[in-house]
Amino acid sequence: MFGALCVGKGLSPIEVALMSATVCAGAAQFAAIEIWGQPVPVVAIVLSTLLVNLRNLLMSASLAPKTAAFTSLQRLLGFYVLSDENWALSERRVRAKPLSSAYFLTMGGVLYTNWVFWTTLGAFAGAFLGDPRRLGADFAFTALFIGLIAGFWKGRSTASAVASSAIASAIAFVTIGAPWHVLIGTVAGIAAVYVAAPEEAP
Repeated sequence: MFGALCVGKGLSPIEVALMSATVCAGAAQFAAIEIWGQPVPVVAIVLSTLLVNLRNLLMSASLAPKTAAFTSLQRLLGFYVLSDENWALSERRVRAKPLSSAYFLTMGGVLYTNWVFWTTLGAFAGAFLGDPRRLGADFAFTALFIGLIAGFWKGRSTASAVASSAIASAIAFVTIGAPWHVLIGTVAGIAAVYVAAPEEAP
């Protein structure tokens, strides 16, 4: 879907492949391509990419102590290809056993290779598919995040975080616009988790 959207905005399949290989940030790439135009709005794209990718700070912080035994090179490679998916799978794995560098790097490598391959293929095949939205493909990204949330569901505290984030980001999207709704939704979700968290013992 992403490759097809890029071609529709005037990018070549080679440019799509290079973007996916060097940026490797699906959500940020979707945000950037939504505001892509001629001339390219560089400041808006950089700002939207920054705001969307700020979530990587939180994901990296949660995985940092679990990767303390990794070498510096392993951490650099692993965190370069960090995404919502391999973060969620890593967090789920550490519930049962320690996170190994082999698991983390292999998972990241597979996700990275798939992202580059399929976005490039989408760029070549996009002209044959037509508008991917008519196939409902634009919901695929949303469905993926719903699946990730379901894996971490903990009842009321999760529901309050999801609801707060959804309501705040929807209001921000309508009143302020993209990409600010991402940041505002994130802050609202974090605030809801903080308020719902039990008070720590002295």
